[in-house]
This record gives sequence, C-alpha cells and structure tokens, in this order.
Amino acid sequence: MKDNDGVRLTASVVVHRTPAGQLRRVLRSLAADGVTAVAVVDNSPDDRLRAVVGESMPGAEYIRTANRGYGAAHNVAIRKAMAAGATHHLVLNPDVSWEPGAVPALLEAMERTPRCGMAAPRIVYPDGRLQYTCRMLPSPLDLMLRRFAPRWVGRRRRRRYLLADWDHGQTADVPYLQGSFMLIACDALREAGLFDERFFMYPEDIDLTRRIHALRPTVYCPEATAVHDHAAASARSPRMLAIHMVNMVRYFNKWGWVADGARRDANRRLLRDLGLGC
Repeated sequence: MKDNDGVRLTASVVVHRTPAGQLRRVLRSLAADGVTAVAVVDNSPDDRLRAVVGESMPGAEYIRTANRGYGAAHNVAIRKAMAAGATHHLVLNPDVSWEPGAVPALLEAMERTPRCGMAAPRIVYPDGRLQYTCRMLPSPLDLMLRRFAPRWVGRRRRRRYLLADWDHGQTADVPYLQGSFMLIACDALREAGLFDERFFMYPEDIDLTRRIHALRPTVYCPEATAVHDHAAASARSPRMLAIHMVNMVRYFNKWGWVADGARRDANRRLLRDLGLGC
C-alpha cells in the first residue's frame, strides 16, 4: 500500500495450523483496505495453507519457516519489508477481521501524533463485547491474579490493570497494546528493535510495546475497530499454559520481578493521564 504521503505499508500474518476460513477472512480484510504487500508466515508442520493464500490473495507472499515462535516468525517478514523500503508494518493474528477503513484510520491516528511509534484499534469479541487489549504493564501479581485466583480476589487491582473503568472511546498513549493487531512505524522498529525472539509466545507484544513506548507514543485508536476471535489457548490447554508461564518467567527475568522502575513510572503516568489516579 502506497499513498501520496509516501506511506509504504506492508503486513504479516503468522499462522500455525490455522483454519482456512479464518485465514481467508483476514486476507479479505487486508485487501478491502488496499493492503496488498502481505506476507503469510507459516509455522505449521505442512504447507497446506499455501493454497489458501494463493486462492485468497494471489499477490501475497507465502513463507514457510520452522516454528521458532510468533515474534520470530513476524521478524522474518518485518526484516524483508524494511529492506524493501516499508515505512509502516502491520502485525496481525490470523483470527482478526475488520470492516473497510480500519487501517486508514490507524494511519491517520499515527499521522496526527508526532513521532508515533505504534497504533492499535479497539478490539471486540465476535459478539461485540469489548476486549481489554490496552493495559498497564503487568507485574507478576497482576498475572497471577488473572490466571490462578478466584474472580473475587483482587477484583479492584485486576480492573485497574485492564483499564476496565476507563472510557475506551478516547485515544490514549498506552504502554501495553495487545499484539493481535499492531501498526508499527518502521523507524520505531529501527530504534527499539524487532520482536525479542527469546519469547516463543505471549509476552512478545508487551515487551515490544514497552520498548517502543519508552521512545515514542504507542497509541490506542478507538476510531478503528477489529474483531478478534480470541481462542485463549493457555486457559484451556495445559501445554499452552506451560508455554505461557515459561515465557512470562523470561519476561520478568528481563525486566524485573519486583524492582522494575520503568514499569512503575509508565503505569503511574498512564493512570494519571487517564484520570484513574495511582
């Protein structure tokens, strides 16, 4: 995608045994918004999705890779896009879809925000309920409460972490944007780095957003809406829960378990800016 302002937009979708219908939907959404420089990076054990890509978006690039994780797979496409002169790159899950206009709305939000590093849309479930995809930077306690504690334990803290009492109709500069739909300025990736490939899955979006946020705005944009048919695999599969836990340990080893001054400062600033107190 290239417009008169010199935007060269590329996109990547990472798949792994993804249902064909799901992949077709996200490719249709991209095509409807004029995004044709698309790479589908396949971590599956076979290449049966190659035919789906060819039928649904003949101009898309199909890349088969060994399964080294979500972020590592996107990095394959991001490096190629940046080498080819992309100015913005769209990182997508295969389980998202949207009505035409969402991608242009995100580009406009980035243009309005000086030195914007990243933008993400309002995300909803298929039934229209809001997903809390912009959040505070998590502490170990925040994640333990969400994963293992009864719902009534720490309810106020959970809601604060998820920004559940904030009006999601407002634009905001948020340090953690969930990774199912991220529009990223390539200059910001050059400054902050790509996905950290030590994370096989789950915290790579927290890590990338906070690194970019430390340098540039990372903006939640409610003018754009996407549907995320979220599977929440780690809530249902013991194997995926184990992967989630191992990678969160790696995340906190990197950033700090208790002593994380950058997390503290970013969260205090966020709560102040949103009028939620500290």
